[in-house]
Amino acid sequence: MSSDGSVSADSDKTNINGSDGFIEVENVIIRFAGDSGDGMQVTGAMFSDNSAFVGHDISTLPDFPAEIRAPAGTLPGVSSFQLNFSSLDIHTPGDQPDVLVALNPAALKVNLRDLKPGGTLILNKDGFKKMDLKKAGYLEDPREDGSLAGYQVYDLPITSVCLAAVENTDLTKRQAELTKNMFTLGIICWLFDRPLDLFEKRIKQVFTGKKESLAAPNILALNAGYNFADTIEAFVSRYSVGKVDLPPGEYRRITGNEATALGFVAAAHVCGRPLFYASYPITPASDILHELSKLRHFGIKTAQAEDEISAVGMAIGAAYGGALGLTGTSGPGVALKAEAIGLAVMAELPLVIANVQRGGPSTGLPTKTEQADLLQAIYGRNGECPVIVVAPATPGECFDMAVEAFKLAVTYMTPVFFLSDGYLANGSEPWLIPDLHKLDKLEVKAPTGENGYIQPYSRDPQTQARPWIVPGVAGLEHQIGGLEKENITGKVSYDSENHELMCKLRVSKVEGAVNSIPDLEMHGDEEGDLLVLGWGGTMGAIRHAVDNARAKGYSVSSAHLRYLNPFPGNTEAVLRNFKQVLVPELNLGQLRMILRAKYLVDIEGLNKLQGQPFKTAEIEDKLYEMLEQKVRKVAS
Repeated sequence: MSSDGSVSADSDKTNINGSDGFIEVENVIIRFAGDSGDGMQVTGAMFSDNSAFVGHDISTLPDFPAEIRAPAGTLPGVSSFQLNFSSLDIHTPGDQPDVLVALNPAALKVNLRDLKPGGTLILNKDGFKKMDLKKAGYLEDPREDGSLAGYQVYDLPITSVCLAAVENTDLTKRQAELTKNMFTLGIICWLFDRPLDLFEKRIKQVFTGKKESLAAPNILALNAGYNFADTIEAFVSRYSVGKVDLPPGEYRRITGNEATALGFVAAAHVCGRPLFYASYPITPASDILHELSKLRHFGIKTAQAEDEISAVGMAIGAAYGGALGLTGTSGPGVALKAEAIGLAVMAELPLVIANVQRGGPSTGLPTKTEQADLLQAIYGRNGECPVIVVAPATPGECFDMAVEAFKLAVTYMTPVFFLSDGYLANGSEPWLIPDLHKLDKLEVKAPTGENGYIQPYSRDPQTQARPWIVPGVAGLEHQIGGLEKENITGKVSYDSENHELMCKLRVSKVEGAVNSIPDLEMHGDEEGDLLVLGWGGTMGAIRHAVDNARAKGYSVSSAHLRYLNPFPGNTEAVLRNFKQVLVPELNLGQLRMILRAKYLVDIEGLNKLQGQPFKTAEIEDKLYEMLEQKVRKVAS
């Protein structure tokens, strides 16, 4: 058993099924890697869809270059897709793949360091010509210099056999070469006991309405790969993974961005208000616009604005008009939206800002993940400008927190940040489709003027929220804008004492949202030697690391923050129940700094800024180091 809970193909935790010759394993981690034009994302996504359909738990990690078409065969142009499919309950795509498919030398060079010792390596012999090796920076052929010793290596003529299989079709040579990803997928289907009928159906769906003539050749390549693997008798073993025991219900594979979009649609249902989404294309948030634009039959309105400032302005206008105003972006876009978000804070309008975080600063690493926008979300505006901040922990949880973002926004009449990240946005998992009829509805009161004039900045005694007065209601005319408001009346005010009062009221309102959020839940004991506290997409790796340490008898627990401003009401008590606290973050310590300042608790950080999520082993090594240091201090 590895540190991330996975079992490799050569593990002793296997069973030989004598009836069909398959080796049964608890889970497999496979990584498809090739040039950015080789279709690795399509291959990985299709195998992931099928894995979820046949009943495995899955977790995925797509990884691709920022360039639309990086130079072919080079290291910056490598695209990969990692999938962990399991009969167990898993939370990460795994630390080390059991199987690496590398279609060229660059893909091998970038990914070999991660392959598990003794793992299976499938190479495309036709992609290892001298020029290909030179582009990847190899001085010697790694297949011949001993670099691959210790792995199960299968050097297969993937391109040439695939071309032969589709030579009687109408494809050009370039089009024929592009089918090699389906040929490769066929090999993997044979290796891991997958019938091809569902894949064939999926290929037909992919090409429906666009280049339908390409479906048949791709299906031909898929079958050719399967039959090739079946006839060459090269593979030592074939493997089978059982079904995971999940709660009953209807499931689908979902990415974080897909779940986010569906969550915002559900929020419109819950709040009984129309949803308007405005954004400017930016990686990795663009898919939210793509998904929401497909759902216009649910009454969803979307707009692709000319820039980030226009997008947030449109969303504020929608919120002013009584709709759910939503804008989405990544860190650079949030910087441009900052002044307008301040307007929404001053006007006290229920705006939601979805920030799918990526590597920064500036353009940074647009296709890589990071968690470095927390301080920007909480503090990144001029003046005292408080907002609520929430963050999902898994791709599927993006749905729940998207709904929660709007419930908090309309309850407290304030902007709310929804902090996702590239890892969650592009990653996927099985998702239990919720029953919309069982979602708790939120009654949104809209003043009608029938009971007389309502002061625009009068306050609800419980939430301190001002009334959501829709413009155009007779008798409820009022002033609104970015200038300071007079308490109660909402008129423009330059009075210094009033300004301080209004600043404190806006802060108090956001802090009061703690009454609407649940307590921080524990994974493990309520007190002990070490607490590992995380937020966002770090949950899976943290939980696996903590479970592994607890299995060894260590006193360690974990907790995960979904609400980052305000924190859950029991946060300080949870922190003080442990002798040590560790906060792993994909930044240089932003949450750690806030917690230390707010609660005066000594907290240690584990920080990573490599554009990649945490591996379980990285967190596990750190918590052992902290626990052992504590033991040495006590002994001395």
